[in-house]
Amino acid sequence: MKSLIFITALILLSSCAVKIPLTKAIKEEYNLTAQNMKQVQFYVSSQIVIQRSSEKGTSGTNSDGTLVSSKNNEQDRIIILPKTKCVFEKFGNENQVMIRFETGDGKFIAFATRPNMDNGKFYLLADWQPNKGGRLIYGNEEYFATSISGDSFLMVKVKKSQSTKRKDRVVKGMKV
Repeated sequence: MKSLIFITALILLSSCAVKIPLTKAIKEEYNLTAQNMKQVQFYVSSQIVIQRSSEKGTSGTNSDGTLVSSKNNEQDRIIILPKTKCVFEKFGNENQVMIRFETGDGKFIAFATRPNMDNGKFYLLADWQPNKGGRLIYGNEEYFATSISGDSFLMVKVKKSQSTKRKDRVVKGMKV
């Protein structure tokens, strides 16, 4: 009885899809054209945080002659959690993959392979600047990705399926 339960569990586990990094090799193996990519569910490997801030200030005097300086900081942060589902938007320049996490004009993020890495993974693409993070455009606004966001790459689910059909028969032989 225990062996039957073990075999059933093994079969169920072996038939599940697993998430693996999207790589150049995977794109080629599955012939992922722009049309095919629209039917693939993508995920991000780790958290992505992009943020922008603006500072507005005024200075002057109030009614009793006191000098007044006022500053307002406004911050906008977008957090994309690990394994968040996302979809293909389009291909960009130089084999970039544009991925959408939400609806809206220009709300997609570019991912690309890194020339100095041979694993072929598609990592978050940004213009990395010292002490600011990775500059990118999201929703037609300038944002900066946190440094840890640069480790995030695209993943896809892959399910390997193999079927074997077998037909057995036992022959009785022949008599003279």
